[in-house]
Amino acid sequence: MADEESARQAPRQPPTAEEQSVAKANEAIAIRPKRGRLTLLSRRIYNALLYHSQRQGVDEPVYRLALSELIGDSRFNSNNTELLKSHLRDMQATTIEWSTSSSSLKRWVSSQLLGTVTIEEQGRGRPCMVTWRYPDEIKERLVKPHQYTRVLLEMSSQMRSYSAAVLYEIGARYLTSPGRLSMREDVIWWAAVLTGRSDIKEVDYRFLKRDVITKALAEIDALCEDFSLELIEHKRGRKIEEIQFRVVPKAQQRLGDIDAANRNVFDLALVGRLIALGLKQDEAQELYATTDEGQLRATLDHVDQRLRNETMPALKSPAAYFKDALKKGYAGITANGSSHAPNSSPLDPTSAAAKPPATGKSLALPGAELSEADRLRRIRELWENDRMGQARAVFAEMLTPMQDEVRTRFEAERLEQVAAPIARAWRRDGPESRIAATTFFKWLAQDTWPEEPTDRVLLDFALQRGVVGV
Repeated sequence: MADEESARQAPRQPPTAEEQSVAKANEAIAIRPKRGRLTLLSRRIYNALLYHSQRQGVDEPVYRLALSELIGDSRFNSNNTELLKSHLRDMQATTIEWSTSSSSLKRWVSSQLLGTVTIEEQGRGRPCMVTWRYPDEIKERLVKPHQYTRVLLEMSSQMRSYSAAVLYEIGARYLTSPGRLSMREDVIWWAAVLTGRSDIKEVDYRFLKRDVITKALAEIDALCEDFSLELIEHKRGRKIEEIQFRVVPKAQQRLGDIDAANRNVFDLALVGRLIALGLKQDEAQELYATTDEGQLRATLDHVDQRLRNETMPALKSPAAYFKDALKKGYAGITANGSSHAPNSSPLDPTSAAAKPPATGKSLALPGAELSEADRLRRIRELWENDRMGQARAVFAEMLTPMQDEVRTRFEAERLEQVAAPIARAWRRDGPESRIAATTFFKWLAQDTWPEEPTDRVLLDFALQRGVVGV
């Protein structure tokens, strides 16, 4: 028993790219919550918990892991345990339904997504541990599934929106099926699955397609090297009642086929400008992935001019003004807000005319003020994004031999641990790869400045950037 306990507590070797995947039960991919709500971060945490549960084995009555390891594997990017706890509560409060049928038996189960979770702070010098259970009725089907899809944790973490994360897993599931066609379901079913919400009763399909589906498809096309997805709409009369998706494999490009001038480079500085206006990091990165860079830069320049114009009223929400300007093409308008067209002058986004059209109960998100935990998370995200931008600048100023040394060290220390698509993108494009650049510059930032920021450091950063009220 002592040997077994010692073996269990012995440090594990870093997983290889092949090991860094979770065998996710097909029923757990397109989850339609009946109660509660799922978020992008809760999905990442759930995948990480499932990954470690499968490594520890189905026979374990309870699973145990260092909290720091869970945070790293779920790409949580924060040491804020209160925020982590809130997402764990969301999963415990989320009710899901599982249905299976055979020639002799039909079985329906309604269950929590996650059972009891405990976080133990063991005192100074000892790691904080998290333990968790799954409901008995679904544990084996989760931890040792018979029909499953391999989901790469690193690739899944690249997705910037919940809808893209769901569609990535659906695409991975049907990529190897004969017809490469996903399930065909009604619009309300898809709205719940793609938003993680259980309160959707009615849907205006136009807004679902515009605000959720189209953006997610563009995100997958930009970040996933193995496949893209096509939307298939099924009408009854003139009304679209059901939809499904076709998985389209991508042809692997050879290194010689790629023009270096046309490589996808993830511009962290541009994303940082979006975040500085007040956009959330996920929203800024999603916008970057789905919008022409030239249009983004022109609109940001226009907003900067508007903010500096002291003759006009101060903007109550620069982020809302930016989104309105981007949508309506204000980039060519003069800094004082005048326009040649009578109805094209910028609108104050706080006015009734500038508010987006109502999307109904199904897609209306709460507009409550940010909680203290959310503000801290936003400041941490801004700080980390700033560090990554600094790392990119430092790397650009290095001489070629030093750049080669850093790249070699990254490949030796990190490359074997990333997902295969990201490793392929790195070997093909290096730091200029849109997919691999984030992983590389995040590693470089942590390698250059390994110390964790204190609350004081984050506060000073927020004061310097004028983002205390994010």
